[in-house]
Amino acid sequence: MINIVKRPTINHYQKKYPESATALSEWYDHFSRCSFQTPQELKIVYGNASIIGNNRVVFNIHGNKYRLVIKFNYKASMCFVIWFGTHKEYDSIDVETIRFEL
Repeated sequence: MINIVKRPTINHYQKKYPESATALSEWYDHFSRCSFQTPQELKIVYGNASIIGNNRVVFNIHGNKYRLVIKFNYKASMCFVIWFGTHKEYDSIDVETIRFEL
């Protein structure tokens, strides 16, 4: 099982982007029940996810209308939600360096 730090961050994004709330909850529920030791194992389950440098992974949410960026620690089986927003907003960030801000 993966520890996703912190659930209130997911709740914040669900309120900010209500159209994505159900899809984001589904991602959270499914991802938290998974177990990955390597990026390759993650890609087997989430084939559309993009493995980025700095241990970051980008997920397409709600039919690719939204993007979710996490930082994943495979050894500790823990991830941090770094950023969430629309596909258009995603195009204006540097996914490898963006910092968590809430």
